[in-house]
Amino acid sequence: MEEKFLTVCETPVRYIECNTVITGSGAAAFAAANRLLDLGQKDIILLTEGLNMGTSRNTGSDKQTYYKLTLSGGSPDSVEQMARTLFEGESMDGDLALCEAAGSVRCFFYLCEAGVPFPHNETGEYIGYKTDHDPAMRATSAGPLTSRFMTERLQRRAAERGLKILDGVLAVSLLRAGADGPCCGLLGYGTDGSWTLVNATNVIWATGGPAGVYAASVYPASQTGGTGVALKAGAAAKNLTEWQYGITSVKFRWNVSGSYQQVLPRYVSTAADGSDPREFLADAFGNTEQMLEAQFLKGYQWPFDPRKIENGGSSLLDVLVYREITEKGRRVWLDYMHDPAGLVAEGEQAFRMLRPVPYSYLENCGCLLKTPIERLKKMNPKAIELYRSHGIDLASEMLEIAVCAQHNNGGLAADLWWESNIPHLFPIGEANGSHGVYRPGGAALNSGQVGALRAAQRIRYRYREQPMDREEFLKIAGETLRQETGFVNALKSRNGCRPREIRDSMAALMTRCCAHMRSLDKAVLAEKELAALGMRLEREASADTPAETAEAFRTRDLLLTARALAASIETYIRDGGGSRGSYLIEGTAPDQGAHADRILETVCRDGAPECGFRQVRPIPERDLWFETAWEKFNEMTGA
Repeated sequence: MEEKFLTVCETPVRYIECNTVITGSGAAAFAAANRLLDLGQKDIILLTEGLNMGTSRNTGSDKQTYYKLTLSGGSPDSVEQMARTLFEGESMDGDLALCEAAGSVRCFFYLCEAGVPFPHNETGEYIGYKTDHDPAMRATSAGPLTSRFMTERLQRRAAERGLKILDGVLAVSLLRAGADGPCCGLLGYGTDGSWTLVNATNVIWATGGPAGVYAASVYPASQTGGTGVALKAGAAAKNLTEWQYGITSVKFRWNVSGSYQQVLPRYVSTAADGSDPREFLADAFGNTEQMLEAQFLKGYQWPFDPRKIENGGSSLLDVLVYREITEKGRRVWLDYMHDPAGLVAEGEQAFRMLRPVPYSYLENCGCLLKTPIERLKKMNPKAIELYRSHGIDLASEMLEIAVCAQHNNGGLAADLWWESNIPHLFPIGEANGSHGVYRPGGAALNSGQVGALRAAQRIRYRYREQPMDREEFLKIAGETLRQETGFVNALKSRNGCRPREIRDSMAALMTRCCAHMRSLDKAVLAEKELAALGMRLEREASADTPAETAEAFRTRDLLLTARALAASIETYIRDGGGSRGSYLIEGTAPDQGAHADRILETVCRDGAPECGFRQVRPIPERDLWFETAWEKFNEMTGA
């Protein structure tokens, strides 16, 4: 790797040459770094806006799940079966499903060896449990902080091996060798106002999902994503319509799933000032038993799902919470200090009124106890400790909640090596849209690890060459640098609105029009207003400091992503798409699989999104004869 300081287009820049630059600092990014080092590719650098800012380091749930092939007991499982589960989640490419299934065990044990404390029994079996959209018991967990453990252990392993990390640099432009050429590096803007040019044969794009698109979000406030930068460079996206939304806490952003629901807390709404507390669920359910079962099922049916609204389903809770907040202007809380009214009314006999599923679960957990907080302390004490560590004591105060964006199942499109339509660009982790509509819980963490492995293998076996000649690269980079310094100078020359104001307007618009409650009119309105916000950023916004300038770059990225998302929603609805996944399209019934075998792809041309459908790639037929596979393996790896 070479590093020096140059003057390019009258601008001082830090110039770096390497085989591969990895953008991001989460579990997928550090997995990719380790895998490249394992394969002997040491000419790499990791570039990040902030080492501690990413989603996988800062989010989780009561029992954050990792999804892999079954590794305990006598229940049969196979790569083919797991691939079918993923593929049958609708709008998922079969080759990616097969890769994620085949790589799941290898990647899981890699994490175990790195020190992630996944539990096993005395004989070494990694006991599983069933998660959402999971027909087997493939889920496991290292607790509420599974993804943080993954990130920290992988970072430690990479640091011990000398990985160079460039912290405090925001990637603002991807560079290509010609309009239709391969990716050849990136341009970064530093928190101190400096510029960095990276001349790289390969770029691994592990920037996470577009977390800043929505105002109602469980993503950490520090996480915004980088999807728009890739879209601007010509990368295709797919399934941007497909998100997960769910009930989350507001003061401290966290998923309120699993045991947080299964211990049956009291749902309370109040006026904006906290007065007038009242329970509000009961009126929407046929009886108390139905309400309490829906609450319990919300634990492992956590994401909002329009198929689970009718007949007192668990997702009716999301609708009721949303109405209290959006339509009535009230605030909603979970109360772990007191039982819901139905349980209180029954006194000591309360639990006998529960339906079999919640009753047997609570009984088996030894949780037939007097209050929700006692039940949570017995079932999952770490879930209480987590909130206490962030200044919230569930034993003495209520927990404010809302329905928020949690994960983008869509993202940038790529092939079975996680390589984009732009050669040498590898989106991995949540930046990659490998998931379909109904992914099993924890499949995203597995996908990030498998994608990191696949990208590293592709680079090692196919793209080992040195980056392009410096002078040739600087000719390409110079034009982009001129454009971006022009953008910065325009921001400095004006005295207008601040980029954050525009970003906040965008996020509120997207939560109102393009979150879990959608319509054609809302999507069209969002597109129009997003275009206007983009014009304001380009023509009116001002920034006096490097921090504000970085915010302008983030806002530009998010506006392009939001426009692509709104256009995708419009295209889907105009094609007759109905409610599915984790969103309800007003006035429609569930989609019933009408679009299950199609993927909605989006590309941006001059900032304008263009959308169209294609057929999913099926699960490929494979030659499973050992000697044939061995020969092909040797050809691929040069063994």
